[in-house]
Amino acid sequence: MPKVTLGPATHDPDPTHPALGAGTGPYSYHLLTDLAGLTQFGAHVEVLPPGSRSSHRHWHEAEDEMVYMLAGEVVLIEDSETPLRAGEAACWPAGLAVGHCLENRSDHEAMYLVVGTRSRTDRIHYPDHGLVTDKDGPERRYSRKPTGERHERPD
Repeated sequence: MPKVTLGPATHDPDPTHPALGAGTGPYSYHLLTDLAGLTQFGAHVEVLPPGSRSSHRHWHEAEDEMVYMLAGEVVLIEDSETPLRAGEAACWPAGLAVGHCLENRSDHEAMYLVVGTRSRTDRIHYPDHGLVTDKDGPERRYSRKPTGERHERPD
């Protein structure tokens, strides 16, 4: 198995969601998936500075997601809040209607591994914003639902 050598981190000063705009704060990441030639799942390491969030709260209908904390501490924001520290993980199976994101409320950087399915199609729900994103390859289509509506797992 070939060793994968990470290049320099990519820095994003304040990522902008195409429909929700900015507001999650800066972060850095190392992409592993394409660098290693993987096609079945995505993997990257994120570094979240103090005061930043990983994303807007969201959940996926078709993609599994997990994070594994490598260093530091974040707060996992779902319907409640849970601290996550180095050596701890959180997982969301595809279709689990639990909006989630990570927020760094500490005074130090946090670093974590993100692993998820690489489905060509998916529906992503943003429950705090009433937004649904339909993904088909690189194409995205956005639609609005009433804010606060809970988007349950489809039957």
